[in-house]
Amino acid sequence: MELVNEPQIWVLIGVFSALMLGGFTLSTTLMMHSMRSSIGGVRDAMTAGFTAVDAKFAAVDAKFESLERTMDARFDAVNIKLEHLDRDVTALSRKVFGISSE
Repeated sequence: MELVNEPQIWVLIGVFSALMLGGFTLSTTLMMHSMRSSIGGVRDAMTAGFTAVDAKFAAVDAKFESLERTMDARFDAVNIKLEHLDRDVTALSRKVFGISSE
């Protein structure tokens, strides 16, 4: 039986250890590169999606602002008509009930 004191055996152990360490280092480096590129792709896709959603929200905001301006204009028109109606009803009430406008 051979003992572990021969130089060739120590060289083989060193070469095997170097190969294993190099293999682990290479596989870890490749996995990290792959994960970084995958995460970068997901980040880019999410950024593009969020940008698209932001654009849609901006379009909806513009529609609401347009609707708000339209509704404000219509309410202003109704208020003007109600003011005229109030004036007319007051005049008719004075005429019918005989109230003088002193």
